[in-house]
Parts: sequence; C-alpha cells; structure tokens
Amino acid sequence: MKFTIQKDLLLESIQHVMKAISSRVIIPILTGIKIEAINEGIKLTGSDSDISIESFIPTEENGIIHVENIQPGSIVVQSKYFPDIIRKLPLKTVEINTTDEFKVNIISGGSEFHLNGQDPNEYPQLPTLYSENSFTLTNTVLKELIKQTVYAVSTVETRPILTGVNMTLKDQGLNFVATDSHRLASRHLPINLVDNQLNFNSVVIPGKSLVELNKIIDENDETTSISVTENQILFQTKNLYFLSRLLDGNYPETSRLIPDQSKTTILTKTKELLNAIDRASLLARENKNNVVKLETKSDNRVEISGHTPEVGQVIEEVNSESVEGEDLKISFSAKYMLDALKIIESDNVKIEFTGAMRPFIIKPENDEDILQLILPVRTF
Repeated sequence: MKFTIQKDLLLESIQHVMKAISSRVIIPILTGIKIEAINEGIKLTGSDSDISIESFIPTEENGIIHVENIQPGSIVVQSKYFPDIIRKLPLKTVEINTTDEFKVNIISGGSEFHLNGQDPNEYPQLPTLYSENSFTLTNTVLKELIKQTVYAVSTVETRPILTGVNMTLKDQGLNFVATDSHRLASRHLPINLVDNQLNFNSVVIPGKSLVELNKIIDENDETTSISVTENQILFQTKNLYFLSRLLDGNYPETSRLIPDQSKTTILTKTKELLNAIDRASLLARENKNNVVKLETKSDNRVEISGHTPEVGQVIEEVNSESVEGEDLKISFSAKYMLDALKIIESDNVKIEFTGAMRPFIIKPENDEDILQLILPVRTF
C-alpha cells in the first residue's frame, strides 16, 4: 500500500474515526485504525463493536486533488501514536507506505516514522446495511433533534434502556424522546411518510452514539441518510458511514406522563428566566440537588430563590409577559431547568404547572413540536 495525501484531510478523518475507538475493547485489534487505499480514495475505520465509523477521503473532489500516487492495499495502525504523529508532521502533505511485514512508513519533509502495524485481515468486517427502512434528514435538522433531546438521557446504567433516545414513527412524523425518569425531552418532526414506506415503530439509539455523531456532522443543508435494521442504525453522509448498535428492550410509554391540563401558566422571556435561575443556583450548589424555588406573585411577577443555610440566600424577581391561573410555589432542580431552557431558541417560553408536586411542562411559545417535562422536588 502506498499513497500521498493532504495532511489536514487525513487528520480530520482520523479525528472522526477516533470517536469510535475505546481502550476498553475486548478485541485488541479494535484499538487500532484501519487504513484502506483504493483507486477512488482512502478509507479510515474505527470501531468499538458498539459504534463503527468509516471516513472516506476521495482522490479528487471538485477538481481538487486530495490523494496521489495510490497503490491499493490496507493496514491497521496504532491509534495511540498515529494521530499525534500526523498532527506534528512538518509539511502539508504526507506519504504513507507499508511493507510485507506490516510495517508502516510515514514520511513528510525531513521526518520519517516507522511504525509496527497489524494484519488488516484480522480486523472485523463491518456489516453492510441494505435496509428498506431508510429516510433522509438535512444535517441541520438532525443536529437539532439530537441537541433538543439527548441531554435528558440517563447517565446511570441501572436502567440501560433510559441511556438511549427513543425514535418512533407515529402521528405523521418522527418523534425523538429521552428521559432519565426525573425529566423528559421530546421533539416531534412532521415528515411525509407516504413517500417513505417505513415499517419500524420504535427503536432506542444509545445517547453516547448520538453525542459522537453530533460532533462529527456539520451544520449545513447536506443530507444524512438514516437506515434502521433490527439491531443497528446507520447514519450515512457523502463521505461518512456511522453505524451504531441499538439498545435492547422496550422503552417506557412516556406519553401518559404528560399532563393534559394546567392550573398555572407562565409566559416569560426565555433569556431572563434562564439568567435568573442561573444566578439563584449559585447559592443552591451546596444542596446536592441544586434546588431552587419558584413562586408566583401579583402583577405577573415570578420570584426565583436559592437558599443554603450555611451559605446564604438569593432572591431574583422576573417580570413575566403573563401569569395565569392559581398561585403557585414549587421547587425544582436548577440544572434540569437550565438544560431545558438552553435548547429553547424562541424569545418567550411557556411553562405549564398542574400543582406543586406534579410534573410541569416547558415549551417555546407557539411551537408544539418541542416539549420538556421536569419533576418537582418536595421542599415546601
């Protein structure tokens, strides 16, 4: 195998596939990066069995040459050293070639590295997904879906199914839902299912996979093709192949958690409320739940307070657009509320309460497709 390649493109592909490589894998060869040279370009692969990422660098794109002097072949290189070597090479191009004994030579200007590689035939073959269950989303929309839900997945493994995001097809659209049993985030995306003869109802994508995918795809109008099989999901862009296993088990029915009526409704400026809760939480940090209190006052005012006996107290007053319904005193996790408000991009946020000890709903004004729910904390 031999080729000469633009260093920055190689480094970008390395960074993509490294997101799938773990030092805790059972199969030793999976700690390496597989490099494959074909006449059309260079393919890099990283995998930890749960996530597999392939990044492709075409020989030529839009009239620009990326790779030259290709002699086809493949090798597995050590991911512990290879990225740092490429990053620190002196020139903008790098030549990589291999010998029959799986030795890798890396040459750039006056620098020459000789690494021990591994037999690429020992590297597990990635499955090729041919699925009827395919649909496309623009990268911008896909990143929005991830950002608006993945933060609410559980970080503890006691209920593994809750560490994922539930993707379902219903109500003439695609639904993403995440919950850790203390809060919930959901996003509905209307899509035309007539053209897409999709027949999966519900799959659970590991939150970790979506976080890594979100780091890789750029926010633009290019599309990502999504294919679903029984136990895997594939996200495919022009030069990237991101394969993740799906979580086993049935995701809990979350729709029954969402109250269908409210007793108190607050409409307020998103940024003002976020900043007030952020400041109130400064004196609530000693409390392990980081709890703040919200109380409705007259004249559309809302009082936010944080209190730790050993530290002190903070009181914030927010002038809301409107406060309707019963008077309310409620306590909740400041962190959960801040996470929820950070993903709301509209100027105003609507919060619907059904009592001091009932879950409450947060959503942007005039947008029913984004919904978040938080369970209160008993303090009053």
